[in-house]
Amino acid sequence: MRCDLHVHTVHSGMCTVPVLSRVCRESYNEPRALYYALKQRGMDLVTVTDHDSIDAVEELRHFPDFFLSEEVTCTMPSGTEMHAGVYGIREGDHTELQRRRTDVESLLAYAAENRLFVTVNHLYSSLTGKRTEDDFAIFARRFHGVETLNGQILKGANQMAADFAARFAKAAIGGSDAHTLASAGRTFTDVSGAASIEDYLTGLRRGNCSPSGESGDLLRLNNAVFHIGRSLMREKPWMLSFGWLFAAIPAAVLANYLKELAFAWYWKDRPTVELPVEVAL
Repeated sequence: MRCDLHVHTVHSGMCTVPVLSRVCRESYNEPRALYYALKQRGMDLVTVTDHDSIDAVEELRHFPDFFLSEEVTCTMPSGTEMHAGVYGIREGDHTELQRRRTDVESLLAYAAENRLFVTVNHLYSSLTGKRTEDDFAIFARRFHGVETLNGQILKGANQMAADFAARFAKAAIGGSDAHTLASAGRTFTDVSGAASIEDYLTGLRRGNCSPSGESGDLLRLNNAVFHIGRSLMREKPWMLSFGWLFAAIPAAVLANYLKELAFAWYWKDRPTVELPVEVAL
């Protein structure tokens, strides 16, 4: 069974880019439109991983092939932030995950107690800011899986994440990280032999899963930013007066591309020592 394990809807909140954070959403995907786009692209199951939100469930709960997930913004002991994918949650779990997200050790303890599968998303990306050596040590010791194929992340950074997962015996998952409908379902995770949602989630927990599909590149990233910009202007027509900013998108995307390359290569071999794995599900 196939499922894209990293997708966003309008419920992911506002973007994190300075200034634009006041007017532009992370995604303009409507939940039902996203569901049908994923099914059209061959997904057997559908989940949604909005940032710190499960509001999309109201429109999707009646689909028998839908299960609820979330991308939680967690604070590490070092004070840095990271995005954790948490899969197969109940609505009550959302409250607990949000309550504990500033204490990642507490969040992971809750997840283990409730048999929730938790991954490190876009491990070698600067999307959530700085990293520390201790962060990577916790990723290696305590998290169940690693997103090793992200449809918006560079191929080299995805390969580094795959090497990290192999080194520390982590389940490897994939997702499109789609903020637009055009990207949805182009990267996914397959659990061979699964016949139900429960089978699929069990396969994730046991590491019997494999990521497939596309990595990100400059063209795909540019297209995503242009699409979000057009959606912003449809929602807020007064933004048309700033349409000239579209000309700056390729340069901004290229600058971010280079920043991501530098970040990934700097952290490539972290942690620098082998660590015991403490995870059990």
